[in-house]
Amino acid sequence: MNVSTNVPPRGSAEPLAQRLAELRGPAPQRSLTARALAALAANPGCHRRAVLDAAGIDKTALAARLGRPAPFGQSPFAIARGVIFESRLKADDYAALLEPLRRHLDVPVDGHAPLEVPDLLQRSGPAVRADRTAQALARAAADPEAWTLLDHPLLRLDVAGSTAYLEPDALVVHGGRCTVVEIKSFPVLDGSADPAKVGAAARQAAVYVLALQQAAASAAGVPLADDPYTEQRLPGSPRTSVLLVCPKDFGNRPTAVAVDVRRELATTRRQLSRMTGIGRLLDALPPDADFDLASDEAGAPARSTEQLTASVEAVPAAYSPDCLSTCELGFHCRARARCGDRVEQLGRGVRGELGSIRTVAEALAAAGTKADDTDGADHTDGTDDAAERLAYAAALRAEALGAEALRVCEAGA
Repeated sequence: MNVSTNVPPRGSAEPLAQRLAELRGPAPQRSLTARALAALAANPGCHRRAVLDAAGIDKTALAARLGRPAPFGQSPFAIARGVIFESRLKADDYAALLEPLRRHLDVPVDGHAPLEVPDLLQRSGPAVRADRTAQALARAAADPEAWTLLDHPLLRLDVAGSTAYLEPDALVVHGGRCTVVEIKSFPVLDGSADPAKVGAAARQAAVYVLALQQAAASAAGVPLADDPYTEQRLPGSPRTSVLLVCPKDFGNRPTAVAVDVRRELATTRRQLSRMTGIGRLLDALPPDADFDLASDEAGAPARSTEQLTASVEAVPAAYSPDCLSTCELGFHCRARARCGDRVEQLGRGVRGELGSIRTVAEALAAAGTKADDTDGADHTDGTDDAAERLAYAAALRAEALGAEALRVCEAGA
């Protein structure tokens, strides 16, 4: 299982840290996981999510307070199954986990270069744990003959002006390089697993690989390679092939699958590089904007729904239907897009093709004007028929969206 925390940079960025804390209020800071980072990288133009994630806002609680909670999330049964499977792998000095690692990484048997498992101070704060991980990784990479297992290390990754602390399940270090090991509870049946789940795990592991690449380049005093498909063979640098350890068939016996994450790594690097700095986004917020979800002594919310809605709407969003499955605020943003008759509700493709046209009504008006302009032209009956069909379909779509938007807006009023 993976736990992560995000905090703003230290030192010269104290004003930024203070502003983010003011936005969050007394509520505890929400962790930023590798899964959330993968979703954030998939929509780098969404300033709203960037600000909320940097401030550590609980978007699930915020969506509930706004009246449109997201009906999705990790199953508690899946979480419990994952915890049980991982605990079995790490019992008896990692005996069950070492079996698939020996087959894929040639980890030696006991008595031949024994596996070292350093203490990473799991009960300490994130900064201390990250420093301890960096020290253990440097020592392990300095001895090319040693085999080292880092159990739940903590990695740093700079994301849009803030620092995220990410926790992979394990790292295996040997020969001066490391391999990310991700433990998942979904099964591998007859040598294959659910492609969607493997893809999600690969995107998540790519975030860890990127954090390790940045750390290795920084420690060596060299810039990160421009080509994401190029492996920099630096001390402690990661391999771009990660290991997914999953249950084999319907039992609890583990099996490992090597997954090349270079494509996911390239996508993550490209998307994160496009994200706007948090400082500039905060400067555009009204002074009274905040996302305080705490309650007063009487148990009443410190901020009303109207105040929270105004603060949320002060940060521009980049909604698309894909957000419904990746972002806790997706249903709120969809309702606002419908109320505003915005073309974003039709998808990124339609939004991109319409250019400066921002509403469905404007798109239909432009389509109607174009059809009227061609009435006097010499065209075939087939073209007329196609235009009529398109206009009729557009009118039906607009009517349906308008009725739904009206219903949603009236319900939220």
